[in-house]
Amino acid sequence: MVSIEGVALDAATRQRLSHPQIGGIILFARNFVSPDQLSDLTAEVRALKSPSPLVSVDQEGGPVQRFKNGFTRLPAMGMIGECYDSDPAAALVLARATGIVLANELRECGIDFSFAPVVDLGPDNRAIGARAFHRDPKVVQRLAVQLAGGMALSGMRAVAKHFPGHGGVREDPHDELPCDERSLDSLREHDLVVYEHVETGAFTGVMTCHVLFPEIDPVPATLSRKLITDELRGRIGFRGPVFSDDLTMEALGAYGEASSLARSAIEAGCDMALFCNNDAVTDSVIARDDFPSFTEDARLRLESMRPAQDAVPDTLTVEQAREEIRRYT
Repeated sequence: MVSIEGVALDAATRQRLSHPQIGGIILFARNFVSPDQLSDLTAEVRALKSPSPLVSVDQEGGPVQRFKNGFTRLPAMGMIGECYDSDPAAALVLARATGIVLANELRECGIDFSFAPVVDLGPDNRAIGARAFHRDPKVVQRLAVQLAGGMALSGMRAVAKHFPGHGGVREDPHDELPCDERSLDSLREHDLVVYEHVETGAFTGVMTCHVLFPEIDPVPATLSRKLITDELRGRIGFRGPVFSDDLTMEALGAYGEASSLARSAIEAGCDMALFCNNDAVTDSVIARDDFPSFTEDARLRLESMRPAQDAVPDTLTVEQAREEIRRYT
């Protein structure tokens, strides 16, 4: 999954996205002018090949909302968590309303899914902050499941991020490698509670984090078979697609060049490797032909991220959800 630079596709971008190794794009604020322009852009992407690339975005609310003009301003997840502390029932309704509006507005513009909700325990990490619902993993799980349920009502799949969590570190992986000295047992008592016993289908996908857990594995979580294959898929039993976080972050700089990182992430259990904000790096990766085989299981898991066609709530329901959001923002 790769990013693009403009608000429309130029010839070089069309050629890049047509490569068989490219299975999706992630959009940013630089790719957006208006809902109409966004709809035209996603239609261009879909017309490139069949099956069409998955189209995604980080549309969380609060500090991370890539599309704003013509979209409802969504509350930060931390604000929903603050609401929970004073009125849990109202916070659960707000989380569900946020998911409904988030997904409905994106789907109208041809976006397949958003990388949301954030389920890191917060807000101490510099990369997360107000993006985190709460410090209590059980509260995070309750609110995240409601937000994901709202997305599902609009036919959109949810992606819980960032596994296994930034809750024990302050460093921002965009700039440096965070190191969490906790044991696996400690993680299971805290951050991983969010992923345990979640109702089937609440989180269709999971995104990894670039945090080193040296008591568990000598490589960061995104590259760790022990965490992705053994813990997430094995012990926890997650069956959906796993996405790496952006492999161009500084946190992974000491662990190999781009194509090596992609192979390592896939071999660890990721189904899709993300490369953002650097076309030259993307081109260097797709020029290689030595990736692990793309399995039928991985293909089916990724296909599960496409929107449901029969789960869109009616206009009144969406407008009621918008009104719920406006009460708090």
